[in-house]
This record gives sequence, C-alpha cells and structure tokens, in this order.
Amino acid sequence: MRKCSAKTMIFPESFQGDIDMTPRKKLLGRIVQLTLNLPFFGSGSIIGTIKTSHIVIITLLLIPLLLSIIVTLLNTISYDRLITNVEKTNTLIQIVKTDITNELWDIVAGNKSFEDGEQYRIIDGIHSQIRDIIRTTGENQNRQLLEVADRALNTLTHYVDRLGTQMNQRFPVIENERMLDEIRGVSALVSDILQDFIVVEIESTAAQSRQIKTRALVTGIMECAIIAFALLFSVFVQSSVAKSVDQSIGSLAALSTSIAEGDLNARAELPDVRELETLALDLNTMAGKIKTLIDENTREQRNLQKSEMKALQAQITPHFLYNTLDSIIWLAEGNKKEQVISITRAFSDFFRISLNSGSEWVLVQDEFKHVESYLTIQKIRYRDILDYSIEYDDVMEQKTILKLLLQPLVENALYHGIKNKRGKGFIKVKGWMERGKNDWLFFSVEDNGIGITDEQLAAIRKQPGDVSFLPAKSYGLYNVCKRLELYYNQTGLLDIQSVYREGTKVTLRIPEGVSGSVEARRGFPVTEYV
Repeated sequence: MRKCSAKTMIFPESFQGDIDMTPRKKLLGRIVQLTLNLPFFGSGSIIGTIKTSHIVIITLLLIPLLLSIIVTLLNTISYDRLITNVEKTNTLIQIVKTDITNELWDIVAGNKSFEDGEQYRIIDGIHSQIRDIIRTTGENQNRQLLEVADRALNTLTHYVDRLGTQMNQRFPVIENERMLDEIRGVSALVSDILQDFIVVEIESTAAQSRQIKTRALVTGIMECAIIAFALLFSVFVQSSVAKSVDQSIGSLAALSTSIAEGDLNARAELPDVRELETLALDLNTMAGKIKTLIDENTREQRNLQKSEMKALQAQITPHFLYNTLDSIIWLAEGNKKEQVISITRAFSDFFRISLNSGSEWVLVQDEFKHVESYLTIQKIRYRDILDYSIEYDDVMEQKTILKLLLQPLVENALYHGIKNKRGKGFIKVKGWMERGKNDWLFFSVEDNGIGITDEQLAAIRKQPGDVSFLPAKSYGLYNVCKRLELYYNQTGLLDIQSVYREGTKVTLRIPEGVSGSVEARRGFPVTEYV
C-alpha cells in the first residue's frame, strides 16, 4: 500500500416429412442424410447435387456385381489351394514309398555306389515340397501333421546317413539290409502321416464348401439390401433438394425482413443452393455497409463530443493557473522561499502530467501524482481549512487509465464541499483493485464537506451528464462522467454517495482490461476504446 499525506450444404431434418416412419426407416433416413452431408455433396449447386446423386446410385448398383465377382474369386482361390495341396501330397506319398527305397536298394545291391546315389536329392525335394504345402495350408491341425512328417523325414535322413557309414566301413550285407528295413519303416510312417493330411484336407474342403454356400447367401442378402438402399436414396435425394431450396429462400426472406425492421446485425448463412449464393452475399454486404455507415456517423459524433470536452478542460485550466501564479507571487513577496519551491515543483508536475505529451492515458501512479501535486498547491493556499490523504494499492500503479479523472473530483470536493462548511475539511483519495472474472480498478474521493441535498443527489443520479442539476460552475463531475462514457464506452462507472452537512463520496470503477495501452501512453490514437 502506497501512502502520502500532509501529515487498480446442410439439409436440416430433410428426412422427417409428413411420412410416419418406422424406427428402421428413420435409421435409414439418418444414414442417407449423413451421406448427403459428405464433402462431395457440398457443391451447393442443385444440378451438381443431382449429378452426384446419380453417380452414387450407379455406384451402389455396381457394388453387388463387384461383390459377387470378388466373393467368387476368393472361393475359387481357396478351393484351388485345397485341391492343389491334396494333389501335391498324393505325389509325395508315391515318392516316399517307392523312390527312396528303390534308390537305396540299388545301392545296397551294389548297382551303384552310395556317393552316386540320388537319395539325398530325393529327400531334400520332399522337404521342400512339404514346406511349400505348409505355407499354403490354412488349418493349424493340417500344418501340424505336415510338420510331424517333416521331422520324420529328418529321422529318415539320419538312417540314410547311418547306412552310408556302414557301407563305407564295409559292414556285412545282412547289416545293410537290416538298416534298409528300418528306412522302409520310416518311409511308411511318413507316407501314413501324409495320407492322414490328405484326409483332413479333404474334410477342410467339405467345410470350405459349406462356407461357400454361406457366403453366397450373405452376398445375396447384401446385394438386395444395397439395391433397396439405392432406391430409397434416390427418393430421399429428391425430397432433400426440394426442401433445401424452400429453406434457402425462406432464410433470405427472413433476412430481408430483419433488415427492414432495423436489425442490421442479422446475416444470412450461405444457402446450400449455389444459384442463391450471390443474392445472399449481396444482402449480407448491404446490411454490413449500412451498419458501417451508421457506426461511422456515431463515431464522428463521439469525436465531436470529445473535442467539446477538451475545450471545456481548456476553459477550466486557465482559472487554476491564474490562482496558482497569484499564490506564488504573494508567497515570494512574503519571503517564504521553501513554500515557493514546493508550490512551484508541484505546479510543474501538475502540468507535466496534464499535458502528458498529448496522450489521453496515464499510469495510475501518475494520476495519483497529479492529484497530489494539485492538493499540495491547494494545501498552501487553503492551509487553514484543508487536509488530505492519498493511498492506493501497489499492484495497480502500473495500470493505465484515462487521465484527469481524479483531479476534477478533488477540485469539486474542495470548492463545493470543504469551502462551504465551517471548520477544517479533509479529503481522502483512495485506489484499490478487485479481481474476479473481470478485474476492476476502483478510485474514491471522499470529503467531509457540506454534502449534497437529497433533491440534488437524486437529480444527479438520474442524469449525471446534465449540468443543470449541479451547483453553479461545478463542471468537474459532468466532465468526468462524460469522459468515462465516451472513452470506456460504458455507463454506470461513477457512483455518488452523500449526506447533507456530513460529506460526499464519489467512487469510480474502471475495467482493467481496457485501461489503455503502451501505444496510447505514448500518444498514439486510442479510438479502439471508443
């Protein structure tokens, strides 16, 4: 707390006509409405909407054909895969049963050497084909059978390796034939596993056949539904286009009526019909131009009032100037050097802040400094009847307000309050800030002077801008009230409380968010606050 004393494209409800729609029809209507609101329906042109609707309908009718082709192709691929796997597996069974054992028999019989035999190439080929079948098999059970067969082939390879070792070590023929029998047993096991795979694959083929029938039924139902939707879509499009035209014309008619009745803020949304867009834009432009012209005229009137207020200030200032200079003269004549220095310094500060480089806005601390300078001067002139105090919150001292709001009120309190009573008077100037949804700066000037009669107070509160209700030559209150209204573009910012023969309190409240700007403090135009 600072203190100083002598001691802050729409189709609204397009599908709810006079038809009594069932819940399913309402749902279907809603789906169609959402479809019409998609971006590619937003051209706004009636012709464009109809063309687009025809394209959509044709597309919907082509969907069943494409769906049938896709389903048939998928079924064919799936069925072909099953048959191909069965054919490959059947061929492998013959290779496992005959080719491997025959090749090894020739080696054991001495018809060819073990190194010249084709046994490993045959086994590798079987491995490769089994893995190819695994990749194309869809059922886990079927893949597991093939993986078992693949592991059995690894066992078969192990036995073939042992046979090769025995032959290299020249084991007896009987031992080689015994090992060959082991190989035949493993080959038979692999053959049986592959045979089991064929069986389960055939079962999968039967299941696939049932799935094909189910797909055909579902596809047929979907095709019927799509065709029905396409037919209903065409009906709803026709209804929606008709309603859109009616609503657009109705909206433009309502706009013209509002303008005719004086509502210049009324605007028409751009219609969904492109053919009516130019008319809507022209009506909106016309309303905007009319409002701009009226606003410009109002602004000119306000600027004229501001000029009148500045002229009134210019009339008041010389009176104070003459009195102060007279005070300096008689103080100098009385050799009161300290008082001459004090009043001259205060006088300099007073006019420096008053002029403020031509700007209408000052910091709160400067406004209080201006009041302090004024009261310092008046204290010297009226030392026998005047005392005062000034206090305000530190948080508000850097806020910006309109200049010369407090000094006229202080002057009013002095000349029409303190001077009109007997005894010593006291003027209290205070400032504080209240925070909330919108922050406000509050200022009060309170005196214990003669006060205002009830009749005068009622007249002032009723119309504070009318000087006929104020005491003679009391323009300070009128000045502050009009300037608050003009610069802050609000009313009700000034409140007066008074009791006759006891005193008066004048309170100002100023919205903190529109208290001027840095540019305004430097003397730039502040018409944005008007």
